[in-house]
Amino acid sequence: MTRFSRRDVMKAGAFALAAPAVLRAHDALASSGSVNVYAWGDYFDKNTLLADFTNASGVKVNLSTYGSNEEAENKLRAAGGKGFDVIFPSVDTGPNYYKDNLLQAIDEKKFKVAQVVPSIYRNSLTLGAAHRGKRYLVPFDWGTEGITWDSTKFDKKSGEISYGDLWLPGHDKQTAIRQKSVFNGVALYLDSTGELKSNRGLDLYKSEADARRVFDGCLKFITAHKGNIGAFWNNATEATAAFTDAGCTIGQTWDTTGILLNRKTDKKWSYGMPKEGGLAWTDTFGIPSGAENVEQAYALMNFLYEAPNGAKFANTTGYNTCANGAEKYLSDEARTAFEAAYPAGTIDNLFWWPMQTDFYAKLRGEYVEKLTNA
Repeated sequence: MTRFSRRDVMKAGAFALAAPAVLRAHDALASSGSVNVYAWGDYFDKNTLLADFTNASGVKVNLSTYGSNEEAENKLRAAGGKGFDVIFPSVDTGPNYYKDNLLQAIDEKKFKVAQVVPSIYRNSLTLGAAHRGKRYLVPFDWGTEGITWDSTKFDKKSGEISYGDLWLPGHDKQTAIRQKSVFNGVALYLDSTGELKSNRGLDLYKSEADARRVFDGCLKFITAHKGNIGAFWNNATEATAAFTDAGCTIGQTWDTTGILLNRKTDKKWSYGMPKEGGLAWTDTFGIPSGAENVEQAYALMNFLYEAPNGAKFANTTGYNTCANGAEKYLSDEARTAFEAAYPAGTIDNLFWWPMQTDFYAKLRGEYVEKLTNA
């Protein structure tokens, strides 16, 4: 499985970008129309990047949001690929869209390819961004699912904390987990201890028999420690509430959860990589097959990938942009959070989500239900 790291982003300097380009009025798309955007709920504040785009182009942005890949897939599938002009799927879910022809191929004559970090753009082809020789998804941002913890309760740093710390005795009702991904974290932990070998969780994708073996072993472990679970979460809002409202002191979460808790709520909150390896994902930019405002969609794409705009996205959300040259515009706060979350060696140890297979998606749903009802 091809891997790429944030170091690729920090080294990208061959294509220097200066101030944001101004969309010219004579462009057919620049001074009229609208674009229907379907994005993750914590991506855009209407008063920041999307407002900047409207001010620069005259194109109105209609924003709808979702909280999970499944929600996005199901809504687009139910509409037959219509209703939206832009969507942001995780790259590993690409095959779920391709089988129903829900996306259209990217026109690289309209999209400014050089605005994406070259190595990330190239390597995404093996992670789910392409189908039958054509690209359908463009890497937009990347991040991780690691551990958020109360540093007054757990005196550890990123790279030292462990998935096993989620299940320590004496921490009843204090662990926050997402049922869909906790199996992967537990698989990495049990593989590292030798209790359940799984080739660092990759056996979950090897075959249906191998996947069921690993799911069974992980479910047995989680069920034996279910007293630790204080909250389930499925989206960014629920993840934050697990700590601020439900009393959790540790949890397996997306990066933005811990980073923003530290930034906005209390400095006691930390986010970092478990020593067994964080789970890494890439979200992408795609155009649905039934999009009606294609020119406006490409205009938005090109705008968001301008280096200062990519940095603004990263500074606001806590996610890592794929915009080439954006590191020059990151805030000191964003740089500090990144360095704390990813000390030396942790990026090289990431587990990048593989492309989903039909048997994996089906089995994960089955075991999520078993865990929920345990």
